[in-house]
Amino acid sequence: MYDYWVVIEKRTGRVIAQCGQEEDAIMLFGFDPDKRSYHKQKFIMDQVITVTSTTDKQLSGQQGLPAAKEKLPHIELQQQVWLPANQQIPVNTK
Repeated sequence: MYDYWVVIEKRTGRVIAQCGQEEDAIMLFGFDPDKRSYHKQKFIMDQVITVTSTTDKQLSGQQGLPAAKEKLPHIELQQQVWLPANQQIPVNTK
């Protein structure tokens, strides 16, 4: 169990500092005692929970599907992507 001190602004509840030593918290409190307060916090290390999980590395929709087949003739793909050659006469801009 670890203890630390928290200095808080009374009006807004904003945390000004978290100190490991009570003397440091008292010093920060002493700068403006009308508007600040300090108190002790306890951090309990025993509440850490370790979680382990095992899952299948495939997506749920991919289970039981056959393997993908690749199409080797890439010439058909090039013909689908390329634009046809222009058969018109070029424009003279001069």
